[in-house]
Amino acid sequence: MRIALNARILQAPRTGIGQYLVELVAALRAQPELDLELFHGWSWSRQLPEAALPGYGRWTALARCLPGAYGIRRRLEQRHFSRGIEKAPVDLYHEPSLWPLDFDGPTVMTVHDLTHLHYPETQPRERLAEIERRIGPAMERARLILTDSQFVADEITAHYGVAPERLVVAPLGHAPRFHPRPPEALAPRLSAFGLRPGRYLLCVGTLEPRKNLTLALRAYRRLPAGLRRRFPLLIVGMPGWKQRTLAGELRDALADGSVRLLGYQPDDVLAELLAGARLLLFPSLYEGFGLPVLEALASGVPVLLSPRSALPEVAGEAGIYLEADDEPGWNEAIVRLIEDDQAWLRQRTLGLEQASRFSWQRCARITAAAYRRALEG
Repeated sequence: MRIALNARILQAPRTGIGQYLVELVAALRAQPELDLELFHGWSWSRQLPEAALPGYGRWTALARCLPGAYGIRRRLEQRHFSRGIEKAPVDLYHEPSLWPLDFDGPTVMTVHDLTHLHYPETQPRERLAEIERRIGPAMERARLILTDSQFVADEITAHYGVAPERLVVAPLGHAPRFHPRPPEALAPRLSAFGLRPGRYLLCVGTLEPRKNLTLALRAYRRLPAGLRRRFPLLIVGMPGWKQRTLAGELRDALADGSVRLLGYQPDDVLAELLAGARLLLFPSLYEGFGLPVLEALASGVPVLLSPRSALPEVAGEAGIYLEADDEPGWNEAIVRLIEDDQAWLRQRTLGLEQASRFSWQRCARITAAAYRRALEG
């Protein structure tokens, strides 16, 4: 079974969808009947790129200023895609992000979330217009639609009228690098950041309003000054839409040194930062899955999170749920999980048990079964 898989998203630094693609491809290659051909936007290969395209951020910034840039790029990619298919035909095309390119054969697409509906401002105007124009027809053409969670599958049915039998839930997994680590294994990496294992809190996510980082900042700043000095708060993530709305909160929080903005971190660094954290704070308002939550649980780190969207599907009984606007409640939970070692250990055990239910191998098996079903018509 020859599968064309669009890997163009890997031109950008790897965040959620990029990680999904990398891990899924690795797991699918263990399926003996699958032969994967990866499309990179301009070329084809069987290999994943080792790093993002140099200068990708500058190109993206320029594209936002050029009228019609997204449409032009789309047409060029379609031309290269179609030429590749003509030279080496495939049985099925899998689009892992939002809207597929044109393809005459069976298509499977993955819809990770409907952020464009709930938070349209997170997309550049032209890209949003392309999404709105293409996603409905794409869903109609696709034989099957994969989702990361039942929550997103239900949203797709409600918003786009897609029959439930055309939706396949394939929960994500966690990479082997996310696992508990002894303090001595973490010390070299953490010391480079001036950190000690188990003596800091962590937020992971793009700096944009739907991640609700202002709530985490406000709850954290309620801690006594001494506790903040002992347990600094690290924020790891790429700049996002309207980061300036966080500027005031961040400026005040950064002033005394207890909050640190680390920006985007490579995969191996993030894995060690997660494993060394006392807690992950994840007050997001909307997630199609919430991969950092699963990765933290797999690393033996308790998670405080909001009971919104797909997050309860991921964290299950291991999550410590607090409403996304309950600043005092978040503050109290942070203090309790810092000071009560027994409570922390209970959550750690629950988290490891919950994480064991998810794997990329399972995601790949469900995905491969969807390919077979799509080919059967």
